[in-house]
Amino acid sequence: MCDEIKYAYLKSHPLFANVSEQKIKDACATVKVKTVYRSETFNYGDGDYSKIYLLIKGKIKLTECNELDNELIKDILTAPDVFGDLSLDGHPPMDEFAEALTANTVVCVFNVPDFKRLLQDNPIIAMSYAAIVNNKLKKLEGRHSDLVFRDAKSRLIRFIKNWAISDGNRIGDKIILNNYLTHSDIAGVIATSRQSVNTLLNELRDSGILFYNRKRIELNDPMIWN
Repeated sequence: MCDEIKYAYLKSHPLFANVSEQKIKDACATVKVKTVYRSETFNYGDGDYSKIYLLIKGKIKLTECNELDNELIKDILTAPDVFGDLSLDGHPPMDEFAEALTANTVVCVFNVPDFKRLLQDNPIIAMSYAAIVNNKLKKLEGRHSDLVFRDAKSRLIRFIKNWAISDGNRIGDKIILNNYLTHSDIAGVIATSRQSVNTLLNELRDSGILFYNRKRIELNDPMIWN
């Protein structure tokens, strides 16, 4: 892919927001751009071939699978974001993989040794990367607190509210979400069953708080969703 496109993608990502034009051009020499199709899965490599992904466009689901093939959804990512071998130690979780939830998802891919050199040579990028990882840790802490202190309905409302903040479109008094998640996906994130998610969504719909179908979710009550 031509360096002009690589440059445009990197420039659009918060990791490179305050970086000089030349530094971004230098980064183009080691980055690859990949278009991932919906439902396509990929892992993070290993050793010197472990990878860091910058999510430029689309949605990604991160899933962990144990030896019994039971799946745990660890996160739902919307662009822009970062995922992969976040520790940069060459030993990413081998049981975790990423899956594209949307068509024509675009990621920029760095091999970890190249990315580490990029951070060492560019303190601004290193600070931005540290801030992104720190925000991810805070998000995980919040999810853990939700599991301890909130019931399933409260976790669902909180999840939808955060989803609306990161990915919603406001139209009048409503917030519209493109519904690219299945009930099983949502259940995996909030640690409940698919049947419970279906029941709770029906309750919220019957009370007029939201409307949903397979394509979209409309949030109707500003007092709850704002």
